[in-house]
Amino acid sequence: MNVNLGIWDKLSRLVVCLLLLAGGLGVALSYWPLIQRNERMRTRINELDDRIKKEEATAKQQKSSIDAIRTDPKTVERLAREKLGYAKPGETVIRFEPAPTNIIR
Repeated sequence: MNVNLGIWDKLSRLVVCLLLLAGGLGVALSYWPLIQRNERMRTRINELDDRIKKEEATAKQQKSSIDAIRTDPKTVERLAREKLGYAKPGETVIRFEPAPTNIIR
């Protein structure tokens, strides 16, 4: 049995659709701060992951340097020559000064 109520039937359907749309919009707006917070946290996590990778690479490089200093006599000799200015007996050491960077013309 189908009863045609005229314009009231169409208006009631329109009101129901608008109420559903308003409800959906209300839910979406209530979750919007949570979505933004999630995006900020995800960005922060990615930044921290990148930082962790850099720090791990630095740690690996430093560990290999430490291992080389402990086990390789040539590395110790090179560091002693570079950092401490040591030389073998009979060697002539020539040092170059860095060029000045603040030249006014």
